[in-house]
Amino acid sequence: QVQLVESGGGLVQPGGSLRLSCVASGFTSTDYDIGWFRQAPGKEREGVSCINKNDGSTNYAAFVKGRFTISRDNNKNIVHLQMNNLQPEDTAVYYCATLRNTEHCLAGDYWGQGTQVTVAS
Repeated sequence: QVQLVESGGGLVQPGGSLRLSCVASGFTSTDYDIGWFRQAPGKEREGVSCINKNDGSTNYAAFVKGRFTISRDNNKNIVHLQMNNLQPEDTAVYYCATLRNTEHCLAGDYWGQGTQVTVAS
């Protein structure tokens, strides 16, 4: 019954910014940590960033290089990914997902439909 919906993707020039949002619904007695993942053309799906719902601790993939920030609203069912200084290699479909392991940013059972991020001149 859990549903995740991403939004905020689009076409930006190199150096531009986007703010992605993930709205989660259908949570019942179980709460979930949520993370962001991406899949670029010709590449495997990879973790981008994950956040702990309780203490707000975060982790990031090495390629982020300080450019992205993950955050979660107080209701804990909306997670954002602020992406700055985007580069062409960031072009990918970005997904949010529930996590089975938050410390290591490993996806669990539920995924959103994805939102396309394209970085090009």
